[in-house]
Amino acid sequence: MPLTDVAPISASIEIAAPPAQVWAQVSDLRNMSQWSPQTAKSILRGENGLGARFININRKGPLVWPTQTKIVRFDEPGADSTGEIAWRVKENYTIWSLRLEPTTDGGTKLTSTREAPEGISDVSVRLTKVAFGGVPKFTSQLETDMGKTLAKIKAAVEA
Repeated sequence: MPLTDVAPISASIEIAAPPAQVWAQVSDLRNMSQWSPQTAKSILRGENGLGARFININRKGPLVWPTQTKIVRFDEPGADSTGEIAWRVKENYTIWSLRLEPTTDGGTKLTSTREAPEGISDVSVRLTKVAFGGVPKFTSQLETDMGKTLAKIKAAVEA
C-alpha cells in the first residue's frame, strides 16, 4: 500500500523574461541536469512533448539511481496565459511540474511543484528511509532543492 498522506511541496520565483522565453528553456527536460541538484542527466526517448519519455540519472552524494518519467502535461503559454509542463515518475508515482504565469510587468512567475495524488510507492518509501534518512527529511531536502533549481533557471533565462 503506497504512502497516501503526502502533501504537495512547491516553490516559486519571478523571472524578468516573458513566459515564451522561460518556456523555451523549461519545456525540454534534458535541461534539468543544468539546474537540479539531483538530476545528473535526462535522456529523451523519442520526440519532446506530451507523452515523451525520459530516462533520468539522479544523484545525491555518492548515491546514483535511475528513474523513468513521462510528460503528462505539456501546455505552452500563450501571450497572456499560463503554461505548464508536468512529468510523472514511474518508480514513485509522483508528479513534478513547472507552471509559468505571466506577471503584470511582463515577466514570469515560475512555480515548481511535486504532488503525489496516488501516494508514493512502497519501494520508494523504503529506499528513502534507508538511503536518505526518511520521508520527512528527504521531502525537506527536495523543497530546498526546488528553490535552488528555480534560482538556476532564473539565472539561465535572464543571462
